[in-house]
Amino acid sequence: MQRVRRVLKTRAVGHTGTLDPFATGLLVVLVGRATRLARFVEAEAKTYLATARLGVATDTDDGTGTPLGPPADLTGLTTARVVEALAGFAGEQRQFPPRYSAKHVDGQRSYRLARRGIAVQPAETTVVVRRIDLVDYAPPELVFRVTVSAGTYVRALARDLGERLGVGAHLTALRRESIGALRVEDAVRLAEVDASAVRPARAVLGHLPAIELDEAARAAVSHGRAVPADADAQGDVALVHAGELVAVARAGDGWLRPSVVLGTP
Repeated sequence: MQRVRRVLKTRAVGHTGTLDPFATGLLVVLVGRATRLARFVEAEAKTYLATARLGVATDTDDGTGTPLGPPADLTGLTTARVVEALAGFAGEQRQFPPRYSAKHVDGQRSYRLARRGIAVQPAETTVVVRRIDLVDYAPPELVFRVTVSAGTYVRALARDLGERLGVGAHLTALRRESIGALRVEDAVRLAEVDASAVRPARAVLGHLPAIELDEAARAAVSHGRAVPADADAQGDVALVHAGELVAVARAGDGWLRPSVVLGTP
């Protein structure tokens, strides 16, 4: 983040979801007034390519942690059984975040308590696994691709997979491939970031329907005022004028009510 601030000469820089230290892949960075769009990007589904090691569970649910026992025997653990277990994660479910996570427990970060040797268990949350597929299985390693809702821990999926298979497991590699319509193939490496890498704010809201404003409506919205909308317009929408994102608004009851304004009067 410091490099982005320095290269772009602005302190108004924010990201939309951290990656674990061992993970790679896409990190969406918002600059200037676009930092106000973070919550809309963070809410988008994310796709990951993950590698898990079967047979050993760890206290962090990844390779940085301490094994919780000797390696389990994987003899007889067939590809068909692994595929069946993965398929069982599809859909809405309850998940316990890893103890070494940024979740709050009694007002403190869970990982800080865990590092002090305090027994913690972050509260169970509801997550959605939209799709999960086996990519490769070469025991003890298993590679899978998964698309999940915001707030889902892939480390926890690997841990729970090991439990369902009765052998234990932890994550050894993780790569974020996409956030919504934004893909890692279109990203710029950190070392190559410059002013030309900055994309229009509208690019991060590809999942929202767009409504074109005339000049009068643009001026009103830029002042934070609601403007009339078609009766069938509902939910969050991107308001644009001459190709530029003016605001994100909530549509309903025949009105567009700005919730985040980027345009200037």
